[in-house]
Amino acid sequence: MLDCMIIGGGPAGLSAALVLGRAKRRIILLDDNRPRNAVTRESHGFITRDGTTPAEFRRLAHQDIQKYSSVEFRTERVTDAVRHTDFLEVTTAAGAVYHTKKLLLATGLKEVLPDIPGIQEYYGRSIFSCPYCDGWELRDQPLAIISNDEVHARHLLVVLWNWSHQLLVCTNGKYALSLEFKEDLQRKNISFNEHPIINLAGHGGQLERITFSNHEEATLTGGFITPDWFQSSELGEALGCAKSHSGGILIDEFGRTSIPHVYAAGDTSAIAPSQVIIAAGEGSRAAIGVNTDLAHEEF
Repeated sequence: MLDCMIIGGGPAGLSAALVLGRAKRRIILLDDNRPRNAVTRESHGFITRDGTTPAEFRRLAHQDIQKYSSVEFRTERVTDAVRHTDFLEVTTAAGAVYHTKKLLLATGLKEVLPDIPGIQEYYGRSIFSCPYCDGWELRDQPLAIISNDEVHARHLLVVLWNWSHQLLVCTNGKYALSLEFKEDLQRKNISFNEHPIINLAGHGGQLERITFSNHEEATLTGGFITPDWFQSSELGEALGCAKSHSGGILIDEFGRTSIPHVYAAGDTSAIAPSQVIIAAGEGSRAAIGVNTDLAHEEF
C-alpha cells in the first residue's frame, strides 16, 4: 500500500514527489514520458532555471528526488483508477495494479494546434502560445496573432502589445472580426487578415512568410497562437472529480478535489495559468495537502 501515487512527471508531479519524499512518504510516480512541452527548446520564467530545456529540467528534478529512497519512478501509462473506501486502485497499460492511500493527478493538458498546413514545423521554434514564456525572444519583431475566435485574439493582442507593436491579427478564415475590433486595430495601426492561411514559409523552423487564400503575403519572424486545450487524461472525470467550465479539475487551497483521497495540481487543475513555476508550486502545495491529511489520519 503506497502513501501516494502521483500520475504525471511534469513540474507539478516532480515537485510533489520531492516534497513527499522529504516527508518520508512511500511514493510511486507514473509517467508515460510524453510531455506536452516536448517541442519546447527552452523553459522561461522559473527563477534559477530560466532558459533550461525541459529535458534538462526533468533530469535535474530526478537527480534531486533520487536522494529520497521512498520515491520510485516508473514509465507506465495509467489506464484506470478506481476509488474504494480507504484506498484507490490504479491499473496501467502493462497490466500492473497498484494500491494507494492517496492519488495525485498531475497529468496536465494536451493541445490541438490551428488547422494550418505545416504549422508543426514552426511550433516551438518561432510560433508559440505563451508571450510570458517566449515573448522576450520575439520582442520588437513583426509577429502574427492566430486565433480561432475574437475573444482569444483580443486577449492575446492586448498582452502581446507589450512585447511588439508590429502585429498582424489572423482569423484563418474561422470568423469575421467585429467592427469594434477592427476600429481598435486601425487606431493602433495593427494589420489584420480574415482569409484562411494556406502556407507558412521559412527555414529550419524559423518563420519568414505567411500566405493567405486571397494571395496576400506577410513577412514575419514569428507568431503566437491560441491552441485548443484539453485534459491529457480522463482519470479525473472517471473518478467523478468536479470540473470548471474550462474543463480543469476544481481543487481547494491544498489540491484536494471533490473526491476524497484524490488531489490535483498543475495544468490538471482549474486555477493556475500554464506556467512551469506555477505548476511546480501547485505540486508542492498539493503534496503538503496529501501529507497533512495522511498525518491526521495516522495520528
